[in-house]
Amino acid sequence: MKDVLVLVEKFSAHPDSRCWYVAWNPAGTLMASCGGDRAIRIWGREDGSWKCKDVLQDGHQRTVRKVAWSNCGNYLASASFDATTSIWKKKDGEFECLTVLEGHENEVKCVAWAPSGNLLATCSRDKSVWVWEVDEEDEYECVTVVNSHTQDVKHVVWHPTQELLASASYDNNICIYKEEEDDWECKATLEGHTSTVWSLSFDPSGQRMASCSDDRTVKIWKECENEGGQSEKSWKCVCTLSGFHERAVYDVAWCRLTGALATACGDDSVRVFKEDETANPDQPIFSLAARVAKAHVQDVNCVSWNPKEAGLLVSCGDDGDIAVWRYQEEP
Repeated sequence: MKDVLVLVEKFSAHPDSRCWYVAWNPAGTLMASCGGDRAIRIWGREDGSWKCKDVLQDGHQRTVRKVAWSNCGNYLASASFDATTSIWKKKDGEFECLTVLEGHENEVKCVAWAPSGNLLATCSRDKSVWVWEVDEEDEYECVTVVNSHTQDVKHVVWHPTQELLASASYDNNICIYKEEEDDWECKATLEGHTSTVWSLSFDPSGQRMASCSDDRTVKIWKECENEGGQSEKSWKCVCTLSGFHERAVYDVAWCRLTGALATACGDDSVRVFKEDETANPDQPIFSLAARVAKAHVQDVNCVSWNPKEAGLLVSCGDDGDIAVWRYQEEP
């Protein structure tokens, strides 16, 4: 390990509460965070440090578990344990609650926008994944409810370029969905983890996906051509990162700019892995490049790479803090 993660700044984002998630806007200029205090906070740089620019309150009655920006950067979606998803619209520099999406039976665990901005996915402890369509009048309509998991669904993520959706669950599995004749269907179930799958992240090309789990491993899945020339491609596990994490791995983030892979772990650490560029693409090799042992005082819940500034990473944890890191590769 020659590379280093340097702490740029750490600040209390959700005092006396957990900070569950932090997400960069597409321009990389703002962060949105959420936590157990039911608030969403918008952070921006001011005089070289991060300051709270806005607090979105009264949108939820319980913990806000995830926040997601639309690709245009003008909308923010928040998923809450109160079984709703709120949609916020930026107007004259401030966010206002546009609509509240209801329908899940209990806690909404994650929300994600499709790259087109016309689709939104939500998932819940009620074991379902919902796909919503958005029209030009900002009207949201649920077009499909998929029940492919047998347990709590923890995470949903869209492919970076295609309208393809993936979900991760307490049932240890990952499901891949595509639209077939106006209906979203589960096209593949990826089995391999031996405990809850907490998060997923596609690589920049969308040809590979990383998953992280309560089983303390990270797996890399690759889209492969099926033998026999079938049109439907399949996803295969081509690499397992094991022996690096001492507890559950709660989040994984694949940097779109550098290809580095970051993880958030229940052992209070943030780690960065680097791929061996000389290895066979069908048998990739990742090595631990950097680790901060006590990145947070308690569990690290989330890691997120800045979409525009290479090497800029944020993390948040059960201590309510956000930490901003700079990943520096040794020449």
